[in-house]
Amino acid sequence: MKIETPQKGKGAYLVVLQVMLMCGFIILPVRPQLAGTELFEALGIVRWMALALFSGCALILGALGSFAIRNYLTPLPYPVGNNRLVTTGIYSIVRHPLYSALLLAASGWSVFSLSLSHLLLTGIALLFFNFKASKEEKWLTGIHPEYTAYTRQVKKFIPWLY
Repeated sequence: MKIETPQKGKGAYLVVLQVMLMCGFIILPVRPQLAGTELFEALGIVRWMALALFSGCALILGALGSFAIRNYLTPLPYPVGNNRLVTTGIYSIVRHPLYSALLLAASGWSVFSLSLSHLLLTGIALLFFNFKASKEEKWLTGIHPEYTAYTRQVKKFIPWLY
């Protein structure tokens, strides 16, 4: 198996794609537009509870993940020089809590707004983050051979599931 090693600037295109995806999510119109309908109003409490749950989990994952790797945090998918493999704290529950946080926040908005267009884009984001995380993991394995064992123990995005 060929192991890729990080090179300066490698993966910058993934950051550009991620920013485009996030901007697209923000400007994407809610479709179908159900605001003001009987269904939308009837599901009000459920929508608010889902938004609170998803957003709360996203904030926790994002904060804990950012704090745990604060000295090594970069928008680029390749590891910074002199990094240390972090497998404790939130990283003992999920390998990519920052990506999970973004996906949870997007899911929360999709449910709250009852937007199929946002749900579809969230699915595309899941595929994108899966690809980006896989590239990152190849680079991490090249630097930290123990990363392979870690991937067998800890799920990628959803604790204990995926």
